[in-house]
Amino acid sequence: MLDSRRILCIVRREETMTKDKLNTGQKALQINLDAKKYGTFAEIGAGQEVARWFFHVGKASGTVAKTISAYDMAVSDAIYGPAERYVSRKRLQSMLDLEFDLLLQRLDKTRGDKSTFFAFANTVTTKHIAKTGEEGGHGWLGIKFQTLPRNAPSTIIIHVRLLDTETMRQQETVGIIGVNLIHAAFYQHIEPERLIGALMDGLTSLRVEVDMIKFTGPAFASVDNRLMALQLVQQWLTEAAMFTADGESVIPSELLYKKPVLLERGSFRPLTNPMLDMMDRAQEMFLQEPALQGEAPVAMFEMTLRQLQVGDAIDHRDFLDRVDTLGALGKPVLISNFLRYHRLVTYLSRHTQKPIGLPIGLVRLRDVMDEKFYTDLPGGLMESLGQLFKNGAKLYVYPSLDKKTGKLFTVENLDVAPHLRHLYAHLVENKFIENITHFNAASLKIYSGEVLAKIHAGDEALAQLIPPQIFEVIKAKQLFGWGQKNIVSQSPVPC
Repeated sequence: MLDSRRILCIVRREETMTKDKLNTGQKALQINLDAKKYGTFAEIGAGQEVARWFFHVGKASGTVAKTISAYDMAVSDAIYGPAERYVSRKRLQSMLDLEFDLLLQRLDKTRGDKSTFFAFANTVTTKHIAKTGEEGGHGWLGIKFQTLPRNAPSTIIIHVRLLDTETMRQQETVGIIGVNLIHAAFYQHIEPERLIGALMDGLTSLRVEVDMIKFTGPAFASVDNRLMALQLVQQWLTEAAMFTADGESVIPSELLYKKPVLLERGSFRPLTNPMLDMMDRAQEMFLQEPALQGEAPVAMFEMTLRQLQVGDAIDHRDFLDRVDTLGALGKPVLISNFLRYHRLVTYLSRHTQKPIGLPIGLVRLRDVMDEKFYTDLPGGLMESLGQLFKNGAKLYVYPSLDKKTGKLFTVENLDVAPHLRHLYAHLVENKFIENITHFNAASLKIYSGEVLAKIHAGDEALAQLIPPQIFEVIKAKQLFGWGQKNIVSQSPVPC
């Protein structure tokens, strides 16, 4: 079932498509008529759907140096080298690198002074969902291109999920988004956020999802790929995007495939000692699960767009501050549009069949059990809980301390609606919900407001409230307005 906000976004995207916006054929023709653009198309898996557009609209001789489609695995290996997986980032990169290098070797002397060379490549698999009952196809697309003659090349790589039920429709999508990528690379590379939005021209998120994008090279020297991952989610090209602790954009299956997952959700402004204690204690319990068989889970953090908002907008600097602090802990980060936990678990289950553990605070558990958050679901709370726990997910609940009364709230004394008590007892008894009993009692007395106040004051006592790695990063990079109050007070009064 589609989220209502996603449907609204699709409608708005369609409404903003004006008569002045070029369609796919017009984009391909504009490139063909641009005397400077000249390059190679290398496509594997879904047919030569992108190159076909350039031949179809005419004047292709002005743009196409070569097209190639190495379908046979032995032929593909002979050209691009051996590969464990043919639909992979590694295979795409080898295609881009080889084809671009061949262009320079063969054509640089004769037309290198007047041409901006490019190599476009894709490696895609399509599936007829109605017959297989599986998810649709997916693939990698990329372009390596010059912005000026004889300049060093830059590269854009994307990963797509094809959502149409029929193979032919998926092939059409590959052709359209491939043309969009090439056109945006040539004419919108100085505005990466607009470039990302242009990828969906002529398409909707009902047909395709772009869940990874990476910019490299001199044209994108100032681009932070973590912000580009955020843009994918903000502009609804995908519901979630992921990057590693060092900021490398990845697709979830690259990290999560056949792995158990432990994921903590939060706003992380910044991550505090109780939040880290919750993750560590939950991991200790998760590792005891028989289904894991001693296998270490992928431990990661997640932030929703709503949690990233400061006021009514997302401050990019504030977002990067959060990501920098989480990166200090060496764990990957997921950015998502999943307001509810059951949708998060459904998403994770697409990429792994292993157990999923969710460390969660008691306040959030109250929300999980609150019927008012599920009025738009036909099955209400029961539907949400069914999806949340059907794949073996488990909630590890960290206790809460009432600041005024000093009372400790746990799974055992959580107050739920009278008519839900038997349901709640069932979930606890069957260990879908478990109490974290071994916790640091001192951490319960730490509150985020106190932490932010110490950050703004540049107070060294902050080191007692947050993990040492995060304290060092905040202080060294002056994140979250470190010492902001001191700076203001020492500034001269303006005339």
